[in-house]
Amino acid sequence: MKQVRGSSKLELAQYREVAAFAQFGSDLDAATQALPNRGARLTEVPKQPQYSPLPIEKQTVVIYAAVNGFCDRMPLDRISKYERAIPSSIDPELLKSLLDKGGFTNERKMEPDASLKESALPYL
Repeated sequence: MKQVRGSSKLELAQYREVAAFAQFGSDLDAATQALPNRGARLTEVPKQPQYSPLPIEKQTVVIYAAVNGFCDRMPLDRISKYERAIPSSIDPELLKSLLDKGGFTNERKMEPDASLKESALPYL
């Protein structure tokens, strides 16, 4: 989970800083505007319905998708639906490997990218 999370803590801190700055009505360039957009999505990802949490291996894949930008162009109201669709698009062997090995191994790190891109298309 820690290796997948990557720089999300830093990105969330930058998001909060830029969001506070943007409240004063400042115009933001495109690169700076991307920070609040990504931060809003990273904030939305950990939310889960009460009494129905995702298993840890599925949470890992969902966080991997958010940190690697698969949710960046997605409207905020569709992220929870996308989160629920992700696990069914991932190879069950990969999910089992995540659970057994505690994260992505170097050789399996890029495996979910194609299926994550494909499963994100209906939610864009």
